Amino acid sequence: MGEKVVGFVGLDEVSLELASSLLHSGYAVQAFETSGQLLDDFSKLGGKKCANLNETGQGVSALVILISNVEQIHDLFYGAEGVLKGTAKDVTVIIHSTILPAHIQNLQKILTEDYQMEIVVDMYALKAGSEVSNGKFVVISSGQSESTSRAQPILSAMSEKLIVFEGNIGAGSKSKMVIELLEGIHFVASIEAMSLGVQVGIHPCIIYDIISNAAGNSWVFKNYVPHLLKGNQSAHLLNAFTRNLGIVLDTAKSLVFPLPLLTVAHQQILAGSSHAAKDTEDTALLKVWEMLCGVNIIDAANEEPYNPEELARELSAKSKTVARIGFIGLGAMGFGMATHLVKSNFTVLGFDVYKPTLSRFEKEGGIPGSSPAEVSKDADVLVVMVTNESQAESVLYGDNGAVAALPSGAAIIISSTVSPAFVSQLERRLQSEQKNLKLVDAPVSGGVIKAANGTLTIMASGAEEALEHAGSVISALSEKLYIINGGCGAGSGVKMVNQLLAGVHIASAAEAMAFGARLGLNTRLLFDVIKNSAGTSWMFENRAPHMVENDYTPLSALDIFVKDLGIVSRECSSRRVPLHVSNAAHQLFLSGSASGWGRIDDSAVVKVYETLTGVKVEGKRPALSKESVLSSLPSDWPIDPIQDIIKLTQKNSKTLVVLDDDPTGTQTVHDIDVLTEWCIESLVEQFSKKPKCFFILTNSRSVSSDKATALVTEICSNLSAAAKTVDNAEYTVVLRGDSTLRGHFPEEPDAAVSVTGEVDAWIICPFFLQGGRYTIGDVHYVADSDRLIPAGETEFAKDASFGYKSSNLREWVEEKTGGRIPASSVASISIQLLRKGGPEAVCERLCSLKKGSTCIVNAASDRDMAVFAAGMIQAEMKGKSFLCRTAASFVSARIGIIPKAPLLPSDLGISSYKTGGLIVVGSYVPKTTKQVDELLLQRGHALKRIEVSVDKIAMKSIEEREEEIAKTAETADVYLRSGRDTLVMTSRLLVVGKNASHSLEINGKVSSALVEIVRRITTKPRYILAKGGITSSDLATKALEAKRAKIVGQALAGVPLWQLGPESRHPGVPYIVFPGNVGDNNAVAEVVKSWAHPGRLSTKELLLNADNGGYAVGAFNVYNLEGIQAVVSAAEELRSPAILQIHPSALKQGGVPLVACCISAAKQATVPITVHFDHGSSKQELVEILELGFDSLMVDGSHLSFKENISYTKYISSLAHAQGLLVEAELGRLSGTEDDLTVQDYEAKLTDINQANEFIDATGIDALAVCIGNVHGKYPDSGPNLRLDLLKDLYDLCSKKGVQVVLHGASGLGEDIIKECIKLGVRKFNVNTEVRKAYMESLTSIGKDLVHVMESSKEAMKAVVSEKMLLFGSAGKA
Repeated sequence: MGEKVVGFVGLDEVSLELASSLLHSGYAVQAFETSGQLLDDFSKLGGKKCANLNETGQGVSALVILISNVEQIHDLFYGAEGVLKGTAKDVTVIIHSTILPAHIQNLQKILTEDYQMEIVVDMYALKAGSEVSNGKFVVISSGQSESTSRAQPILSAMSEKLIVFEGNIGAGSKSKMVIELLEGIHFVASIEAMSLGVQVGIHPCIIYDIISNAAGNSWVFKNYVPHLLKGNQSAHLLNAFTRNLGIVLDTAKSLVFPLPLLTVAHQQILAGSSHAAKDTEDTALLKVWEMLCGVNIIDAANEEPYNPEELARELSAKSKTVARIGFIGLGAMGFGMATHLVKSNFTVLGFDVYKPTLSRFEKEGGIPGSSPAEVSKDADVLVVMVTNESQAESVLYGDNGAVAALPSGAAIIISSTVSPAFVSQLERRLQSEQKNLKLVDAPVSGGVIKAANGTLTIMASGAEEALEHAGSVISALSEKLYIINGGCGAGSGVKMVNQLLAGVHIASAAEAMAFGARLGLNTRLLFDVIKNSAGTSWMFENRAPHMVENDYTPLSALDIFVKDLGIVSRECSSRRVPLHVSNAAHQLFLSGSASGWGRIDDSAVVKVYETLTGVKVEGKRPALSKESVLSSLPSDWPIDPIQDIIKLTQKNSKTLVVLDDDPTGTQTVHDIDVLTEWCIESLVEQFSKKPKCFFILTNSRSVSSDKATALVTEICSNLSAAAKTVDNAEYTVVLRGDSTLRGHFPEEPDAAVSVTGEVDAWIICPFFLQGGRYTIGDVHYVADSDRLIPAGETEFAKDASFGYKSSNLREWVEEKTGGRIPASSVASISIQLLRKGGPEAVCERLCSLKKGSTCIVNAASDRDMAVFAAGMIQAEMKGKSFLCRTAASFVSARIGIIPKAPLLPSDLGISSYKTGGLIVVGSYVPKTTKQVDELLLQRGHALKRIEVSVDKIAMKSIEEREEEIAKTAETADVYLRSGRDTLVMTSRLLVVGKNASHSLEINGKVSSALVEIVRRITTKPRYILAKGGITSSDLATKALEAKRAKIVGQALAGVPLWQLGPESRHPGVPYIVFPGNVGDNNAVAEVVKSWAHPGRLSTKELLLNADNGGYAVGAFNVYNLEGIQAVVSAAEELRSPAILQIHPSALKQGGVPLVACCISAAKQATVPITVHFDHGSSKQELVEILELGFDSLMVDGSHLSFKENISYTKYISSLAHAQGLLVEAELGRLSGTEDDLTVQDYEAKLTDINQANEFIDATGIDALAVCIGNVHGKYPDSGPNLRLDLLKDLYDLCSKKGVQVVLHGASGLGEDIIKECIKLGVRKFNVNTEVRKAYMESLTSIGKDLVHVMESSKEAMKAVVSEKMLLFGSAGKA
């Protein structure tokens, strides 16, 4: 297949120009056409002639097939000599036609299903209507995403502007129907406007000259009216209109969609065709229209014209000085006009019924008046700028009216839009006042801004004396001033004609956009099509965006056109001029007003259509079902390319240097370094390690565009210098940006290439699976639960600093580059290409891009990303160079990172640290606020919360800011030291600046305050969690002074986990970088819960760990504070678990304070310690014990009969388990003495294995204290005689039932026996006698003071405890 060969089947004038564009773009073009003349013209352009259809399709990459009518389809495609014979299946078929969409869609179905043609799109080419486009071609195309992507290079080469509708084919034909709808309505409205203007007495040429530069202008008016006036347009035009508009109306009828304006226009055109047929089709079109409307336009056009602007210049020279101006009506327009006159050094007295406006006027230097009469007294000129004729009547002749107060000889300027008849009548009434009052009819146009700037368009008429009197005032207010001959009313006549056209054009825009929406067209793209076509108008380009945005903020209220078209309606009736389209438009505005929309923007007339039909014109991309969209995609590429990437990366030897605009970009990698500074020395050190990748944290998203540019330029320059120092180390730069499209684009890529030099292509790839960011069909989506929301419709798109509107990434590129990179020039890698073609297809596509291209990457899975990365590496190895602007997923794919599970504190060895974790929240995206709310809901009981007032730290005095910072830091320090996880969060009310730079300044103040707070916290936290990109960057670099860190993994999918470098304030502390836009509402709570201090383990967990680890835990009887401290100190020193054990006799002496002391010590310990109650032989005593906070207890019923022991133990066991306590019981009975309780040898008995089985099942105990010959206290001189065989049998039984084996009487047992017992399954040894002995012996060496006694006794007991821990094997197991 010829990569640069395009075949044309059929030629016309448009095709010749398209082919010429392709030839100039370097394509070879061949064509077949039955017309010899067209084929010769094609040959002269440099094209190759083909003898038949079949030859045209040979060796081409694309076929452009011209279809003028449906009957051609069979012969062109399916006939014996059809073009498809021998044409490759992967040739791009471009159907160049505007036949009905249904025919085009049917043709596509046959081509793809029956003929297996892979790529089919349609095309409609039109000459751009705007003056700046200079007649260049706009191409409208549609088709499935993969098809339009493949066809895009050829379509772009043929056109000045390419507009692509993705989805069903046929958008070109549909767009043409909408354009023809507008052309038809605008054509009839233009003739109606000329008819009314002539009937009012305005020269047609003057109407044309003024309107073609005013808001009533349209492409049709500007381009048709001159020919009509010259008689150059014949009635043939009506036949074309009749045919085309008939097709549109038939389509609308089939869709059950009303088109009232087009229907009326079509009827008028039919009437014109009927009159023309009676005469001759060569009759001048305007003559036909004169017969319809009864107005002699041709004769009026033949009259000698005059120059209104020249008359205005003459007036300026003759205007008289005005000392004092009265101004009535300080609404939106009036206020701007009046204040401009003040600024122009006129003395202006103003009146308005709305009192606050008078206060504003006074502040601007005007003089407020309390009534029309007051501002008119002694005025040389009075300007009336009220809403309608009724208000004008009231202020002039009502109570305290102006006319009675005006001095003789004064002039009145009526700038309100009123009817010519009202002005003429007013002039007659003023003359009857006998005060020589003069009237100037001077309606204005231009809007609020032009009113304030004195750049309005004014159409003034009146007697010469009146104009000279008021000339300086109307000149001061206008940029364009037209003096209209014909006396008072002529100016309003021109304004009326302008409003007729403006009103019809707004209403027709509504009808067109609503019809387009019903046709299934994307209305944003449709707007772009129409504004470049013959269907455009000034009002369409100004008002249709309001409809697309669904924004009806009243810039000009709908009721204004109820009034203005009402004037048109009255005037046409009184003057006997039929204006069918204008009156139909008036009815639409009346409908809108009746529906309650009169006070919102006039573009809301589109809501009439929306309400009637149910369509939505708003150009918002719909949210989609995530499951449906993802399941509709082709299956992933079957081969995982990660291992190939790893091999290719090793061969490539280039280091990937990721410039991260905030720290969250590290969210998909592990075991990678991140640098927070970029001096050449640091970069040299990093390059010397020959890493496959490292990050540089620029945090550029937190600074202005200029600073970001300077930052990236500096870093790229330093990288270049450092790389040259280290054996010319090779590297590729990636600009890691936000997956929701925020950040400095295109400024940062521009800065990078200014240093690195031009690359073959910019790659745009915001896919990020963990954050739910998908790019499908070139549209970027943000997942929200089970829906995919177009990015442009999310809260991220409304960012005060980096907001945007486009969800389609092609359009986003055009939007962000201000049109420098048109959407039509942006290439893309589709999901279909990734999943069907694999890395080789990606490489081929990238290598085919023109140098300097921009290419977006679609992706919906990590496999897609890996396939693209593999293809890109292949292209790089062929010499191609790329600059990537991507989200985090690309980086891990590009270097072959194999994901690992999220990390927990135990993975980093910090699970036992006792200080609290520090959570700092600075992000303001709504997702963060929801996550914080959920965190407080789930973990509020375990957190200490400190809210920092943004108002105080960003908007108030330095003193208030300092006080807030100091208070927060001190409080947080206290909480962290006490072991409480602490949340420091900014107040959630978002404070937004006056503009983007002011918002960034506020963000900077908030961030710097958080930095200072964390800097002043002296306690080393267990971990730090920073929420938000800017927050996490500033805390790492400024508060914690980290220059580098190791990315060890993720705390949660998409949430990076660093360990801070040795130079930081808290070396090795885990630093969780939590992006503001990642995770569901539970995400932060989930991380905080998993990173919270695990708390005290239960006795059951201690023994289970011991069983799994093959060691035993010592349970040491304690009687006082020294004993407790001895056990805890030994345990912490040896990193051993331990049990503090209280005997009933010790409880009797020490009471609740002894228990509380044990519990407190256990809580404060840095190793697992539990508190156990030993030998509970009294039911009442044990019930009371349950309420004291023990972790476990022993039910001692060994003195009872077997059945009584079961009953007693079962009862206590059920109560204890209800409170989560481990229950230990004894079966058999030990001899010996413990705490003055003695069991004689004849009472002792060994544990019976059969009874043990029944006992465990009946009581549900967790641990069994066995009797195998062990004794309490001292063993006999002959030494212990333990039944180890019985121990083995008992352990086998207990292990099957999940019960741990306990051995009392460990004091006096030899080391070998202890180890053998552990080997045979003993997991808890009770130790009492030896510890008591050490304590008692320590008392014999009397110290100088009681504290010395405490110290020596504690050390003596600690030595014994430590020895036992080492013996039991528990040392080092905490």
